[in-house]
Amino acid sequence: MDFDQLTLTQAAADLRAGTVTSEALTTEALARAKADADLNAFVTLDEAGALKAAAAFDANGDRDKPLGGVPIVIKDNIEVAGLPCSAGTPALKDYVPQADAPVVAKLRVAGAVIIGKTSMHELAFGISGYNTAFKTGPEFGVRNAYDRALIAGGSSSGTGAAIGARIVAGGLGTDTGGSVRVPAALNGCASLRPTVGRYPQAGIAPISHTRDTAGPMAATMADVALLDRVIAGGDAVAPADLNQVRIGIVRTMLVNLDIDTDDAFHAAIARMRAQGVSVIEIEMPQLAELNGQVGFPVALYEAYDDMVAYLKHTGTGLTIEVLAREIASPDVKGTYDGLVIPRKLPGPDNTLVDAKPIYDNAIRTARPALQALYASAFAVNRLDAIAFPTTPRVAIASNPDSSSLENFGLFIQNTDPGSNAGIPGIQIPIALGAASKLPIGMELDGPAGSDHRLLAIGMALEQVFGRLPPPSR
Repeated sequence: MDFDQLTLTQAAADLRAGTVTSEALTTEALARAKADADLNAFVTLDEAGALKAAAAFDANGDRDKPLGGVPIVIKDNIEVAGLPCSAGTPALKDYVPQADAPVVAKLRVAGAVIIGKTSMHELAFGISGYNTAFKTGPEFGVRNAYDRALIAGGSSSGTGAAIGARIVAGGLGTDTGGSVRVPAALNGCASLRPTVGRYPQAGIAPISHTRDTAGPMAATMADVALLDRVIAGGDAVAPADLNQVRIGIVRTMLVNLDIDTDDAFHAAIARMRAQGVSVIEIEMPQLAELNGQVGFPVALYEAYDDMVAYLKHTGTGLTIEVLAREIASPDVKGTYDGLVIPRKLPGPDNTLVDAKPIYDNAIRTARPALQALYASAFAVNRLDAIAFPTTPRVAIASNPDSSSLENFGLFIQNTDPGSNAGIPGIQIPIALGAASKLPIGMELDGPAGSDHRLLAIGMALEQVFGRLPPPSR
């Protein structure tokens, strides 16, 4: 079996047919994880537990289960029974939940074998994955599957790197403003940020209850659809007829692009048009302005109460003040100490002011206006989706500077607005950059509740673009 080309769908089919064993797949995944320790992709590798589960499946497992015997990974802010759940931060490194989060329980019932918990940007507060709390390689930071000197993206860094490096073909991340889509784009894999509220959020260390969601990440869009069906139910998704697909492009989402990304995106649009997709330019006035009134105010204000409630749920006795005191990564510590704990936000003249009135305006006025702007854009232009480069640039150098506020804003410039509107978005790999030879992704955001339609379009488009070649080993 060619592990570099393996998909969840193919692995499940081969296990069902009996042409491969779960133990063989799991053993290979574990070996690859250990061989790629310099990726810093894992916080916990559960070799004994995974091999035991694989052997049990091979002995008497139900081969009709959709993920029967297939190895996967779970981001380390999602609870897995019996494994530490650190959320990437030192204060929680010894917290071992006794039950699976509901999203994990669904995967487990479907027969998945969990090989470990993946590393992440600390407390999910960043896009670089440069975390100074945990490492298995010589340097800090989850490393890019295609170039160890570069970031894997965040905050679901380890899941993206593990899939991109062909350690596993799928797993779970979480997304508040781009955290399953950014690392998927930078590591050449597919992902879905579902409509907010579609997946259960219990058992997941939070940032913002109105923005957070778990999200599937995988080798292909078909694999993402498989994970989505296991978690959310519904019928199997078939590829869409591209002649019946209508896509919008917003010019203001095509700024700050590097040359590779600009060229790859426009080439992808040309290929889509050649396959019958209708692509039109649309206007979304005030998109950036409305998004700015929602994004940070909501995440930073809700982070306090939501984390207090989560810590109570863990039964660790930890307070949010103790959690904050032990934060290892300077960028996250600055955010917690300066904004989350004192419940402050930058005011009009950049002085810190009470966050509550700004948050109230975001929830009552700005977010409904942002959602109305999207709803109007989809309806008036009769769109299935809006397309844009997932990240404006390919992966950048991995070091403390990669976590700067400037880079944070840059890498979520396109992923954040849809997050704040609560709408679904898929990330599809489209190319390796002509000069950089690094993965480039395209995102499609659709109307609230259109997850299955987006997945169908994504499955059709991946037949056009093909899968990216694996990193050189």
